[in-house]
Amino acid sequence: MIIKNGQVFQEDGTFQVKDIYVENHKIASGENEVTDKTVVDATGLKVIPGLVDIHSHGAFGHDFSDADTEGLKTILKYERSHGITSYCPTSMTLPKDQLMEIFATLEGARGVEGGACVRGINMEGPFLDVNKKGAHLEKYIRRPDVDFFRELNEACNNMVKLVTLAPNVDGAMEFIDEIHNETCISLGHTGADYAVSTEAMKRGAHHVTHLYNAMMPLAHRDPGLIGAAADDSQCMVELICDGLHIHPSVVRATFSIFGDERVVLISDSMMATGMENGTYELGGQEVTMKDRKATLKNGTLAGSATNLYDCMCKAVSFGIPLETAIFAATRNPAKSIGIYDKVGSLSVGKDADILLVTDDLELKQVI
Repeated sequence: MIIKNGQVFQEDGTFQVKDIYVENHKIASGENEVTDKTVVDATGLKVIPGLVDIHSHGAFGHDFSDADTEGLKTILKYERSHGITSYCPTSMTLPKDQLMEIFATLEGARGVEGGACVRGINMEGPFLDVNKKGAHLEKYIRRPDVDFFRELNEACNNMVKLVTLAPNVDGAMEFIDEIHNETCISLGHTGADYAVSTEAMKRGAHHVTHLYNAMMPLAHRDPGLIGAAADDSQCMVELICDGLHIHPSVVRATFSIFGDERVVLISDSMMATGMENGTYELGGQEVTMKDRKATLKNGTLAGSATNLYDCMCKAVSFGIPLETAIFAATRNPAKSIGIYDKVGSLSVGKDADILLVTDDLELKQVI
């Protein structure tokens, strides 16, 4: 395949009119490497990498935590149809036997035709702070347990790319010491202060789960996890940019503080995404979705009902430069879980996950 005359997004954040050559779903260096000479005319369109959502619980009526392979396939098809070509299904706080069943669904959903590629699992819980549990069930929260984590990870062929940890709970620092070279440890769902958060980062936890949500706010004399993340140049921070979880002013401020290399846009989407207003579930809890706002019975926000592509568009509408928003939905999440050698940019040798979009970001084609 040859994609001709598109405005191709470059690794330096510029757009260049050029052709892209695709062979066996890899980006090739030139026409001489392409056996299929089918031409896709991208004249007048922007050509950007497929998006990478590393934090999403579900979509289109299905939840990863349902432990349903067919449901996961449906989620993956929905995601790809909306420009998300790489995906990390995200679990909730549940017992180990249930998590085993949930993680086992990955095998049957691999390579689903017309679906996003599963790049790993995001294990959000159960090692959380009960005081910042959000939409997670308190009865299943437990202290960090290396053996618990390794048993689950080994059972799914080491597919856990992220695990959320509250650094202020007993055993958290020891867990970081043991695990930080095996997977990305993300700090979140925590009441940790600045000192504890900084210590966790020094030990090797350089990621934050949905910044601002389920943590102490940034205060001028008590900066907490947010301040610690700002001070750690290695730390990448997730941002739910659905227009509900975070005010547009704070979205802009976050990019000002963290720059264009450390913000990772996520959807944190749940099964109501792509559906009509109604009652749904998230990790076994009832959630009501009305006008894209998903809440528990007590009013707690329970994930989002927005996909990552729409979150990227929201960021642009809030005043984030287009190239910065694209990086935050492609390069940055890919780097955060160690898959930038495969996806996240349109470089020769990488997977040909490609989106054709108009200047106003209308998605025209997913390749």
